Amino acid sequence: MASWAEFAAAEPALASRVADRFAIRKHKTLATLRKDGSPRISGIEVEFGNGELYVGMMPGSRKLSDLQRDSRLALHSPTEDPPEGHPAGWPGEAKISGRGVPVDAADSIQGARFRIDIGEVVLTHLNDAGDRLVVESWRPGQSRRRIERR
Repeated sequence: MASWAEFAAAEPALASRVADRFAIRKHKTLATLRKDGSPRISGIEVEFGNGELYVGMMPGSRKLSDLQRDSRLALHSPTEDPPEGHPAGWPGEAKISGRGVPVDAADSIQGARFRIDIGEVVLTHLNDAGDRLVVESWRPGQSRRRIERR
């Protein structure tokens, strides 16, 4: 697992592009695991600060219960449609998976805040010609991978 700062130090250009994808809108999507192991998706806001990536949850929320039971999670950036009449101009989307580590104790008034320990970062976009899907990924201890698909 890695902090946001460790990822950004290893892959500064990719980290910048991923942060840009997360910055386009306030609301992102969080995936957690329910008690029975099935996935749950929820809206969430994220915060980049002090070299870390954070999420916060309301007290009593299902996503908070999920993370307290099983720290595995995935975040998905907001998405945008391609510009009108220019499908090759699609700016892409970003995903981050890892574990939520509590940084503030959950209480009945404030909820909880989690730091994300990053296990994988993925940026999906189109190549410059707009005719291939590009999937760039990074994992701690590994170099960035780039795959192009038709």
